[in-house]
Amino acid sequence: TTELMDNYIACFAHVLSDSFYPVLPRAIGVGSAFEGWSPREQDVVYRVLIPMTPPRGHSFHLELDSAGQRHVRNFRVRVQLECTCSREQQADKMLCFLHHPEEELRSNQDPSLLDTLCTDSYLDVHKTARWLYQVVRAVWPALPQSHSWHLKLLPSTRSCQIQVTNGTESFRIEMLLGVQRDDSHIFVSSQPREAYTPSTTWPETYAVAETEFFKHIARQAPPDSLHLKCLQFFTRLQLGFGFSTYTTKTIVMHLLNVEPVSSWRRRDLLLRLVDISESLRLCVQAKRLNHFIVGNWRLPEDITLPRDVQMDKRNNLFHHLAQQSTAHTQAIGEYQVL
Repeated sequence: TTELMDNYIACFAHVLSDSFYPVLPRAIGVGSAFEGWSPREQDVVYRVLIPMTPPRGHSFHLELDSAGQRHVRNFRVRVQLECTCSREQQADKMLCFLHHPEEELRSNQDPSLLDTLCTDSYLDVHKTARWLYQVVRAVWPALPQSHSWHLKLLPSTRSCQIQVTNGTESFRIEMLLGVQRDDSHIFVSSQPREAYTPSTTWPETYAVAETEFFKHIARQAPPDSLHLKCLQFFTRLQLGFGFSTYTTKTIVMHLLNVEPVSSWRRRDLLLRLVDISESLRLCVQAKRLNHFIVGNWRLPEDITLPRDVQMDKRNNLFHHLAQQSTAHTQAIGEYQVL
């Protein structure tokens, strides 16, 4: 998957070099498949986040959507035209979108990003995903994988999902688009968080920071560490219950952040599984499970957060248990069965 995406990004750079579409740097593998613990190995989806940077003559400005829910952070990506009348950019024979007449621009230059992938000056997820589909399909014949693999495009409105098969093997890949927040490991992403997410809404994602955390742990872990096996086992065990895999992942990340990595060896398997189970019980009882990234001051130094993410104390993954007594009663019952 990594090799395929590297080939795609190299072709994107060539095809889009003179365009006014977003610039697509190297894709970042995120989620359970790249972290090494997927509970469903038989139908795993390889998710990659493709960062976007603005093309020439444009800039991106992230605006927090205050109308959203209290426990989620949604943004809009405002696209702004920038003056390109400087001597360096005139050497590229690029007309300034701000200061050249519209008729001249229309006759001699491709449309701006505002005219192609935006709605009311805001980057539109649906339009951007459709554009990525078109580029992925157009570039495929130029990739070395196209000689021995078959590409199938899968339906999606907020990402580009593909399946590649060669007769014996099959891989599903989901390409999410994102914009980085400052120079941090936090992005806003095309992946939806609610059942209906408006097309100009880009939810904040912590997937890159979480993947970086697992890389940090891997660099310290002994060769026989079973922290990923513990996570995989417990998430598979609770499939079909009301607890999400993200709940278990969050609990394990908290434990990894306070327990020495040396205490996750093979001989410690049962103790660590009991720790995970007991942590889940305590969180259900307290109706509170703190988000691992948001508001966490104890992250490794190499994981960078925007200040507002680090300072936020409101993100309780079990807020619904505190608000709904029936949900809390059900969670207690499901934990006892589990």
